[in-house]
Amino acid sequence: MFITNIKYILDLLLSSPSKDKIEMKIDSDLINRLAELAKLEFNNEDALEIQENLGNILDLVEKLQEVDTDGVEPLVFMNGNTNVFRADKVKQLISKEEALKNAPNKDSDYIKVPKVISK
Repeated sequence: MFITNIKYILDLLLSSPSKDKIEMKIDSDLINRLAELAKLEFNNEDALEIQENLGNILDLVEKLQEVDTDGVEPLVFMNGNTNVFRADKVKQLISKEEALKNAPNKDSDYIKVPKVISK
């Protein structure tokens, strides 16, 4: 299903939907469109490397499509454990006074920090 989703998304990007084998044409236009959608910027040398890598990924996807997966259930979890939770136990690890004692800048009950958001 994941492989099908990748192919579907790339097929939509290329604007040539097809239910049969999808022939992918990876060119500089596709790389530029993907970069625009992902808000990425890179030079021509990097674009060529990305184009080659994307071609390798699609070759691998094609090879994976050849595997017969009929009767194989999808893997949802890596192991048989599901919903393994620990019990929540409230602990007082450090008192407020101890925390404030080590703060470089404080005001009664609070630690003061530099402003990070300007208006």
